Amino acid sequence: MVSTPASRNESLVPDSEFHMSWSDFRQIAQLVHAGAGITLPENKVNLVYSRLAKRLRAAGVRSFRDYCALVTSSRGVDERQAMIAALTTNVTRFFREMHHFDHVRQVLPKLLERAKSGERIRFWSAGCSSGEEPYSLALTILDMIPNAAELDILVLATDIDPNVLAHAERGVYRASQLEDIPIALRRNRLQTLRTETDMSFRIGEEVRSLIRFRELNLLGSWPMTRKFDAIFCRNVMIYFDEQTQHNLCGRYASALNTGGYLYVGHSERVAGDLPFELVSQTAYRVRHGASR
Repeated sequence: MVSTPASRNESLVPDSEFHMSWSDFRQIAQLVHAGAGITLPENKVNLVYSRLAKRLRAAGVRSFRDYCALVTSSRGVDERQAMIAALTTNVTRFFREMHHFDHVRQVLPKLLERAKSGERIRFWSAGCSSGEEPYSLALTILDMIPNAAELDILVLATDIDPNVLAHAERGVYRASQLEDIPIALRRNRLQTLRTETDMSFRIGEEVRSLIRFRELNLLGSWPMTRKFDAIFCRNVMIYFDEQTQHNLCGRYASALNTGGYLYVGHSERVAGDLPFELVSQTAYRVRHGASR
């Protein structure tokens, strides 16, 4: 916990480059909650300071008070978005919570039959961060449906942070980041990129062709008009308050085809009054006949 400063003028982070008061912190917390639904309790002072200090330098301001004035002004719209992106936690890895991808393998045969009959099949990675989740999903799909690129099967991958989206769309990763990808998939679906000093890997073109990356704030309007067969929103809602989580899951229910699946993180749950049934570990299915 952060102790309350003895003086109103004392900075929350002593001996730091930029002065930050409780008023500054609370204003930033309110802006982030309003813009992205993320809750920042008072014990996150040091995290907020460390994440935003470089934003203050880039903006050329001398204190968090001046920074708050900037991001709440009409000329600070872009910087406010950059602030929210800086405070978004992006921790992920390939095939994280493998049981979800095992479950996808169980439902893919039925989806394949629909795809063969000409139906569109859509997955959504909501909060895709730097791309490991949607690429894991696309790798799973191609492993079971090698001709997926010839069918109407796509993965939508969205995130609020344009910087991590740019990294995701490039699809280039260090060897140490690929350890959880099965060896056969690494061998067949990745391209080696060598330089004089390093070696990295790029996700293969056939995998990348199944994914569409788009910037999206989950708490804003959704431009998608057609429904999904499965939505991955994992370890995202833990940063939202309870009501925001409930509202978001309700929107997911409306965005899924009947019988579609919602996958959430290991510490997340879907409220019982929503039209979902638990079918596997943190995997939910929209109930047949649910009124949405």
